[in-house]
Amino acid sequence: MLMIMFYVAITAEAMTAALAAGRRNMDWFGVCIIACVTALGGGTARDMILDHYPLYWVRNPYILVLVCGAALLTIALARVVDKLRWPFLLLDAVGLVVFTIVGCNVAIETNAHPIIIIVAGMVTGIVGGILRDVLCNDIPLVFHGELYATVSIVTGVVYYLGLLGGLPTDLMVLVALAVGFPLRMLSLVLKWEMPKFVFDRDMRK
Repeated sequence: MLMIMFYVAITAEAMTAALAAGRRNMDWFGVCIIACVTALGGGTARDMILDHYPLYWVRNPYILVLVCGAALLTIALARVVDKLRWPFLLLDAVGLVVFTIVGCNVAIETNAHPIIIIVAGMVTGIVGGILRDVLCNDIPLVFHGELYATVSIVTGVVYYLGLLGGLPTDLMVLVALAVGFPLRMLSLVLKWEMPKFVFDRDMRK
């Protein structure tokens, strides 16, 4: 079940990234690159940090075919995909949780320190979106108040603590989804944000 959701999330990430590239008038190659960076960047960064080789998309190159195929399909169906904002937000929320869980699992396999396990989950969940925004010349949303990294951290902590407590992996996947997904959606609906640091040299007391 987790891997099915993983591939669905990767596809959704690739399609939303393709739209972002299209809004900036990129050519088809640029669209595919942005899609790959967004969908696969988090896992790539995680594997490099953990010295976990080969990279997961090198081990399974058909993931590249899936991502590029989803990006090219988005070019053909751009007007339809652009109207599906909320379905893609739902898939993005699921993807954040799933990527976090997968990242935690990879770190657990490498016998990483508990702190690194949580970091690995967060990196897997958020780095792709950061790279997409940087390449599209935007301030990454995760740095601009949205509860995205926070949701990933909470999800990773809940998941890992459950495993430490001896609970079955499948059960903890469901628990993590039951915690992370509603938290992300509530943050969108209720516009919850992280406190912002605003510094202005000209501010007077």
